[in-house]
Amino acid sequence: MNGLIAVYYRELLILRRRLKRQLAGMAVSPLLYLVAFGYAMGGGMIVQGRPYLEFLIPGLIAMNGMNQAFGIATEINVARFYWFIFEEFQSAPIGNAAYVAGEVLAGMTRALIGALVVICLCLPFGLSLHFGGWFWLAVLCNSFVFASLAVTMAMLVKSHADQSLVTSFVITPMAFLGGTFFPIDRMPLWAQKLLYFLPLTHASGAIRTSAFGGTPSAVSYLIMLGVGIVFFFAALNSVNQARD
Repeated sequence: MNGLIAVYYRELLILRRRLKRQLAGMAVSPLLYLVAFGYAMGGGMIVQGRPYLEFLIPGLIAMNGMNQAFGIATEINVARFYWFIFEEFQSAPIGNAAYVAGEVLAGMTRALIGALVVICLCLPFGLSLHFGGWFWLAVLCNSFVFASLAVTMAMLVKSHADQSLVTSFVITPMAFLGGTFFPIDRMPLWAQKLLYFLPLTHASGAIRTSAFGGTPSAVSYLIMLGVGIVFFFAALNSVNQARD
């Protein structure tokens, strides 16, 4: 437990030092999407019985949470390739599970802040969205999935170029195809079946349903939790291999 707290506290200190810049970075993309898609393209459009802006915001919360949780991979890479912090963790009395859990918690913290940033951006618009327990549970599950994936990828890649490839071929396509900007039922049936396997699809659906005041399907939470656990143990295995 002490090792977990030490890893997590280190990441919090880095986040606190860069907090203003991080908040600005977390707000830029969602704000651009709100203006470009919510107003310029979606003004007056009704999607699933709601104004498009109300449909869009839960998707942006899911997408921003994914991006911020996965962003912990960059911090790990910098620590590995430039500061050699990982080597210090190797020599310290910190278990692999504690290291992975600390980094995952740091990624989840960033994701929660990212979700709060999007909520703050939408509050002035007076939208009728609900932010209850089911909503925050979906946000947590979403952040757990992508923070665990981030730690896995950060330990497997050999350079920042490799990390950029992962973002380009995995994170960016998922951001646009995971039910964030449009309902996936507008896609061909074969595409819907493929998109069903994306964790962001379930995160967007659960966050949107709960934000609209409904109760999301338990299946979405179970899928996110299951995928997150798989990624967590994959991260643990990758750290074990890196230490060997």
